[in-house]
Amino acid sequence: MPIELAIFDIAGTLIEDHNEVADAFLDALRDNHIDVSDDEIKEWKGSAKRQVIAHFVERQFGKCRNLPLIDRTYSEFRYRLEERYGKGGIVKIKGAEETLDFLRARQIKLATTTGFYREVRDRIVKELKWESRFDVNVCSDDVASGRPAPDMIHLAMKQLNISDPQNVLTVGDTPLDLQSGTTAKCGIVVGVLTGMHTPERLRREPHTHIINSVADIRTVVISM
Repeated sequence: MPIELAIFDIAGTLIEDHNEVADAFLDALRDNHIDVSDDEIKEWKGSAKRQVIAHFVERQFGKCRNLPLIDRTYSEFRYRLEERYGKGGIVKIKGAEETLDFLRARQIKLATTTGFYREVRDRIVKELKWESRFDVNVCSDDVASGRPAPDMIHLAMKQLNISDPQNVLTVGDTPLDLQSGTTAKCGIVVGVLTGMHTPERLRREPHTHIINSVADIRTVVISM
């Protein structure tokens, strides 16, 4: 099948994941007396960030009259996350840029999707000087539902006039990335092992490929 569009997650897929998001979640939730475990947060990696906080608040206190607590916890999460990413520690996954160059040379359009809100996404793209690397950058702010819903993938396709999801390759490091790509009916759904999840955990989700890192995408494409 011809690949028209390659869509990449950001943290853990294109840049190294040093637990910035998970630690910010845990600190903000626990400081607001919301019960959560490290393993639970790991399962939510890749999702819309406010959605994660709302889930744990509503699980503990129910769905009524919790908006102030959700707002306060989300605000604290944002502060902690931006503090972590503001320290200049954003590191590209080895081979990421070479893979993007390879795909571009084959006339494949490039996009990112991310559970980050817009400010963090833009900070990462700017610091890495990737403003012109991608044709489209989609974040959870841009859609009604974050992962595992396929909304971000569908929006990237729409903006780039790609009609057939079978001609789309998605790449991510979390179970939610794989669920989203599968739900969108993408032709190639790739999991990479540069995030926080084990090969065994990723293989439990529908996928077409599990590879070591984004650097190995070239092998996947050539084999198609």
